[in-house]
Amino acid sequence: MTESKILNTEEAKKQVQEWQSEGKKIVFTNGCFDIVHLGHIDYLEKARNLGDKLVLGLNTDASVKRLKGENRPVINEYARARMMAAMAFVDTVILFDEPTPKELIETLCPNILVKGDDYSIENIVGADFVISKGGEVKTISLVNGYSTSAIIKKIKDSY
Repeated sequence: MTESKILNTEEAKKQVQEWQSEGKKIVFTNGCFDIVHLGHIDYLEKARNLGDKLVLGLNTDASVKRLKGENRPVINEYARARMMAAMAFVDTVILFDEPTPKELIETLCPNILVKGDDYSIENIVGADFVISKGGEVKTISLVNGYSTSAIIKKIKDSY
């Protein structure tokens, strides 16, 4: 069952270490993934193709609310985690509540850290750490015209 792909930080650390001991390259990315759309699917699929396993740090509901405002998230963390885990190209999902995934990245030590190309590498949280450990930091082209905020606005404007 895909729910078994949702791990706590300690379980994820052990899983990542096991994969790395097998010579697998671990890709890490993070986000809210509130209302899943084509942009998310395209991004995650491309991220997974950069390595052997994709580990996804998923913001908790409280974290999303702090980042995006009182009316977010639209979809609760359990449902978001289950949807992310159901994707074949996502190998592990970890919920995190901190303002940034810095601690999670430092705990997991991924081989490749990925964000969308709306970030520059020097602005990606955890980039310095991953590079200092011999890893890589990459950005992925985003699909134009897709954002959760734009979808929410379109829905609101239709009423």
